[in-house]
Amino acid sequence: MNPSLLRQAASFAGAILILVAYVGQQLNWIDSRKAPYNVLNAAGSAILAYIAVAPFQIGFVILEVTWAVVSVYALCRKTESQ
Repeated sequence: MNPSLLRQAASFAGAILILVAYVGQQLNWIDSRKAPYNVLNAAGSAILAYIAVAPFQIGFVILEVTWAVVSVYALCRKTESQ
């Protein structure tokens, strides 16, 4: 498969994961305090952060890495408190 096409597909998948979490939360399908919301955000943002590294796009790298770290932190925090 063409590497450029593969990167586009990965980017699309990352965006879809984040959008599913966002739309699900906005429509009350997903509780933002529960693990599925944070798993979708962490996975989607990690994919997009990886895609943003080459070519290096500092704004997107900062945004996506922060998004992933906060989502993983929220997952770990909830796991510890349960």
